Amino acid sequence: MSRRLEGRRAIVTGGARGIGRSIVERFVADGAQVAILDLLESEGRETAEAVGARFFRADVRDAAQTRATLTAAIGALGGVDILVNNAGILRFSPLLSMSLEEWDETFAINLRPMLVTTQEVARAMIEAGRGGKIVNLASMAGKAGGEGQGHYAASKAAVIALTRVTAIELGAHGITANALCPGYVLTEMGAATRTAEDVAEWSSYSPLGRLGVPEDVAGVAAFLASSDGDYLTGQAINVTGGMIMH
Repeated sequence: MSRRLEGRRAIVTGGARGIGRSIVERFVADGAQVAILDLLESEGRETAEAVGARFFRADVRDAAQTRATLTAAIGALGGVDILVNNAGILRFSPLLSMSLEEWDETFAINLRPMLVTTQEVARAMIEAGRGGKIVNLASMAGKAGGEGQGHYAASKAAVIALTRVTAIELGAHGITANALCPGYVLTEMGAATRTAEDVAEWSSYSPLGRLGVPEDVAGVAAFLASSDGDYLTGQAINVTGGMIMH
């Protein structure tokens, strides 16, 4: 590894498993100090111990708890240079039978916490005067939603929009904000709903003939978090193996 994040301090929400864990692993390997914020305590602590990160339990649906936990994490790290908003859920429901509770829960986890974490972390970055990097996890669904994804796709499109505004408003402080739009990535999320036939069909959508793995997303996140990504901001970057090209 290049150690291109040496001396950087990063907070990753939803870092206990899946794409979040892979991002944590990559950041640590690249030299960063990392704090994981996650509701999954046993998995979060195991990940932190395995890779050399810190774990802080937080339910991102609770804004007050999230703000307090962020304050503790920033204090433990001695500051913050990178924020990765990765916490999220994936649910499927037909549009005409979707309940308002399902809709609200999706936005309460996939979108609203990004405002809370961005506000808290950006204030710390601005006070420190060192600039910073914000990476928000959106989805291919935010550009091309699929059947049964009305709430999920809408929440991820909103993540892209929020990221653009974040880039516009915080750029003067040297803070970049970009969104990642993964396609089909083989993680624990959604594992119970996919079959071998599904995987084969989805793989055919990519010119590369395969689905993504968490490391594919983590590599792009590390690029954006490093000085190599200093002149990229407000972008919604596809990590889809060519399934989406706009």
